[in-house]
Amino acid sequence: MEKTRAVILAGGEGTRLGVLTAKRAKPSVPFAGKYRIIDFVLSNCVNSDIFDVLVLTQYRPHSLNKHLSGGQPWDLDRTLSGGLQILQPFLGRQGTTWYQGTADAVTQNLNFVRRGSPDHIMILSGDHIYKQNYRSLIRYHEDHDADVTICVIDVPLAEASRFGIMFTDDNLRVKEFYEKPKDPPGTLANMGVYIFRTPILDYYLSEDDRDPNSSHDFGKDIIPKMINDGRKVMAYPYNDYWVDVGTMDAYWEAHMDLLKSSPELDLNDRTWIIHTRSEERPPVKIEGDANVTDSFLTDGTVVRPGAIVERSVLSPGVYVGEGAVIRDSIIFTDTRVEAGAQLFRVVSDKQVSIGPDCIIGSMEGRLTAIGKNTQIPAGYRIGENVIVGSDCIATDFDDYNGRTIPDGERVNYFGPDKT
Repeated sequence: MEKTRAVILAGGEGTRLGVLTAKRAKPSVPFAGKYRIIDFVLSNCVNSDIFDVLVLTQYRPHSLNKHLSGGQPWDLDRTLSGGLQILQPFLGRQGTTWYQGTADAVTQNLNFVRRGSPDHIMILSGDHIYKQNYRSLIRYHEDHDADVTICVIDVPLAEASRFGIMFTDDNLRVKEFYEKPKDPPGTLANMGVYIFRTPILDYYLSEDDRDPNSSHDFGKDIIPKMINDGRKVMAYPYNDYWVDVGTMDAYWEAHMDLLKSSPELDLNDRTWIIHTRSEERPPVKIEGDANVTDSFLTDGTVVRPGAIVERSVLSPGVYVGEGAVIRDSIIFTDTRVEAGAQLFRVVSDKQVSIGPDCIIGSMEGRLTAIGKNTQIPAGYRIGENVIVGSDCIATDFDDYNGRTIPDGERVNYFGPDKT
């Protein structure tokens, strides 16, 4: 493990998460109440005894930088044995610019990546939810004397177009690779977990950097080129829980998976702790006859008498007023749901205020999303598949007669729709 360096790609804009990435990078999006998405890959590293980690950021990195600062929660505050380094795009004499693709992000930081001459470089995505022991992957890579090893997982055919799809021979050597094909020819998907022999990675990144026709992406350019060159590209099958929370529906469904009585991803597993940076908050307080079932409530949450919380995730400091109802919803930090409000299949960002007696979403319909720092006045009826933008104030709702916002509406939101 001492000769392996991990590089986490954490600059993704995550446009398909809509309002959740309006003010933050996708790896910084909160998850399961107290975590951020990036906590899972970071914890995989340290639980696998990989303590030399580079994080490459780009899009709106401020909250991510604050979360990662120093690396202490993951035991990555080190100076002599690697530790955590955060690298962002910079202007230099060689004409560096914003990262043009996943491969270009590593190329622009290649001097840092190969410093100390590690034997292996792991390239990891910072926006997937899973637990994996990378030690087994490294042993597999070495035992097969591979130039690069790619973690693969079987996905439903209906979702395969979102991934790189590959075919292997009987020995799991990759023979064909198709990056996000419109009509997927198979279901063996690239997980975005690669391990390269360092000289091989150095060579192909340098070649790719000189190619004016390249999109400078691992899936579109580097891996297909290695296969065409006859390099030994191996697939490593992964058969546990893994999800790319790249869409709002996938993000919501991953939370509902966690709330099952026997979840596939066990956050209570003390042999594989998911580390994070936590705030000092008081304990959860549930008052009177409030009813909470099949839910996560995080430190500082207050649930007032008569309130109902079912199959929902409440982040730190959420306030649920008297008689309020929250079902099948994900509520971020310091949001207030006032008395009598009802939320169904809602994803609400941080510091949102939902006024008394509002009814938002639908029990059976598509998700409704609310952006950060928004204030929804009392008594509004907001339908399903609605997106309410960030920083909305009471006057942003004045145009809606009868305090009703119909299904599919966009309120002060001009970004890409959630899907």
